[in-house]
Amino acid sequence: METLAALCKRRGFIYQGSEVYGGLNGFWDYGPLGCELKRNIRESWWRSVVQQRDDVVGLDAAIIMHPKVWEASGHVDSFADPMVDCRACRRRFRADQLLEEIGQKLERTPDGKGYVWPDNVACPACGAKALTPPRPFNLMFRTFVGPVEDESSVAYLRPETAQGIFVNFDNVVSTSRVKVPFGIAQIGKAFRNEVNPRNFTFRSREFEQMELEFFIRPGTDAEWHRYWVEERLKWYESIGLPRERLHRYDYPPEELAHYASACVDILYDFPFGRQELEGIAARGDYDLSRHQEYSGKSFVYFDPDTQERYIPHVVEPSAGVDRIALALLCEAYREEWVPTAGVQGEPKPVEPGQPAPEGYELRTVLRFAPCMAPIKAAVFPLLKNKPELVAKAQEIYRKLRRRWPVFYDQQGAIGRRYRRQDEIGTPVGITVDFQTLEDHTVTWRDRDTMQQVRVSVEELPARIAAMLGED
Repeated sequence: METLAALCKRRGFIYQGSEVYGGLNGFWDYGPLGCELKRNIRESWWRSVVQQRDDVVGLDAAIIMHPKVWEASGHVDSFADPMVDCRACRRRFRADQLLEEIGQKLERTPDGKGYVWPDNVACPACGAKALTPPRPFNLMFRTFVGPVEDESSVAYLRPETAQGIFVNFDNVVSTSRVKVPFGIAQIGKAFRNEVNPRNFTFRSREFEQMELEFFIRPGTDAEWHRYWVEERLKWYESIGLPRERLHRYDYPPEELAHYASACVDILYDFPFGRQELEGIAARGDYDLSRHQEYSGKSFVYFDPDTQERYIPHVVEPSAGVDRIALALLCEAYREEWVPTAGVQGEPKPVEPGQPAPEGYELRTVLRFAPCMAPIKAAVFPLLKNKPELVAKAQEIYRKLRRRWPVFYDQQGAIGRRYRRQDEIGTPVGITVDFQTLEDHTVTWRDRDTMQQVRVSVEELPARIAAMLGED
């Protein structure tokens, strides 16, 4: 992960937030390539969940909402992590994570109000066995609305995007002519005051969610839950995460929230362990019922097909953009041996402790699925001091960039330019040489195989579109 984090900074994917002031733990800035990667994730999700369906519409709700929203949702009372403090060094830790590291599990007391805590757990910072009993620590960021900072003006940065969907349920039904079953999708920032942000961008205090609330008729929960689990797994495969590195965790009944009938987490094999990318929960009518109770507004829906009135149930797929971006970076990263100039051969994986094969050198490459690559193609004139090559390369570059993110580079030897694009995951390099001026063809160089073929300039748009799976 340290190697990957260094690459992300060096090539403009991810920077530490407020780095010039020493950084701020749990906050990250996305550079030029990171912006493109996240945009690709968002657009692919939106296209799959909203644009290619007839039963889902979009929403963009406010980050700061009425504080009653969070009382109704249960976040004010119960959105908390169990924390312990070290009496010796004054450091604070998550109790469940400390026990996980020594192979134990944090359990509730029989009355459900406290936690069972062994006395022999040592502080990971100083080693003292002086940890306090676990107590809840609310994860919401508090702020104030208006000029006076008192309890009457308290508000919260949203810890999830879902509640904005629930409180707008009736607005969407009355303005969009949708009918159950249908979904409302939203992409947006959320904020959680994590005590222990860790594993690069995996657990952060500011992050981006992609959430769908799919409203259904009561009694169809299991059917729709199975459907959305499979749909989400298909989507992860489509963006380059192989099924063999994706796993599902089906919650046993004793781990389900009291209102949920089913929940599945989609997990990915990160270098730091198998971790959650997305949760898909069948939440019943809990959310709409709570907002009906607290707001006094009816969320009863009249179903024109069944001639029934009911509060819809919901299935919620909830994914993290930042976690998916990190998974794509981890999956794409490779160090491999590649043949030097004049040597024939395919790239070979690096075996720990083994020297380079004769005639091979080391390269770093990000093998993104083309649809996720920040830059889709790079255009090079073979030589920068030949005006006719430069003019033709720039003409091709300007034409292609009207449709896709394309990079132009004329600095340095052509081999070095290829390597730079390999390291940021660009799927194809297009080189303009002297033959181009004769027959209007260019060299098409594949990132993964490093094979080169001649392609006519007129074919380039269609070839790139086919590579990206576009119609």
